[in-house]
Amino acid sequence: MQGEAVNKKCIESLIKAGAFDQFEQTRATLMASFENIIDTIQNTNKKSFAGQVTMFDLGGAQEENLDDLKYTYGEKEEYSEKEMLFMEKEMLGMYITGHPLEKIREQIESQTNINTMKMLEIQEAQNEAEEVNAKAEYVDGQFVKYAGIITSVKKKYTKNNKIMAFVTVEDLYGSAEIIIFENCYQNCSNSLVEDNIVLVDGRLSIREDEDVKIVAREITDFGIKKRKVLNIQITDLDESKKRQLRGMIKFFNGDKNNIPIQVEDNGEIKPCGLIYLTADILEEFEEVLGRERVDLKEI
Repeated sequence: MQGEAVNKKCIESLIKAGAFDQFEQTRATLMASFENIIDTIQNTNKKSFAGQVTMFDLGGAQEENLDDLKYTYGEKEEYSEKEMLFMEKEMLGMYITGHPLEKIREQIESQTNINTMKMLEIQEAQNEAEEVNAKAEYVDGQFVKYAGIITSVKKKYTKNNKIMAFVTVEDLYGSAEIIIFENCYQNCSNSLVEDNIVLVDGRLSIREDEDVKIVAREITDFGIKKRKVLNIQITDLDESKKRQLRGMIKFFNGDKNNIPIQVEDNGEIKPCGLIYLTADILEEFEEVLGRERVDLKEI
């Protein structure tokens, strides 16, 4: 097949797509070897044409000429699974042997409440019904969390010269468009890189005759999202204040717990469970204990 029909670029693409996996060589080995192999074949053919030697001539007395056709592989360790999957996507537009998100499926499902399949169901329901069901699981403007791999980033400037971006993020079921306005963009621009896995916190945009989209309010690299904790400094705090603190922690513990709380005593940190924290509740802690002892921080 060598010659005009199959050139080196074609062979490279076939290797990346996995077409030669049955050769029992790693794709990395094939990528490191194929150019020399093709050159060997082409050089042998040139000699054959020059001396009018055919494959039949290579038998019998001229059997030693078969050595000229032999070639060896420059063996290499296989690419990582992630590298191979992205090669498949580059060549074919889809993943064949797996999906880069499959290994973190459980983490994604635990940190998100929507995916592309659900967004498609929302769109289909929107197209079929004239009015949105008030009891629908998802409604326009609802805040959601979505995770996936960035496959495309398109930036543009508005008429007011403010930057925004349209980002395509692919999960295990398909792709969704994420709209990012300037405030969010300034905070997350470092994460907006193709092939990066991100967690999107935003609100649904459900419009008739349009694909369901997400307007982002925060985008972070998936898996390293920081969380807030309420740190209380109790070093040299008198006993009456400590009793008040214990009472407050117990009082603000409930069904809507959203913030872990911990106390710090002479550098030793002790976790105290979770509480429901709002701006008003935080202010109460500051009034009772002093603002310098109360720190809502990210870890």
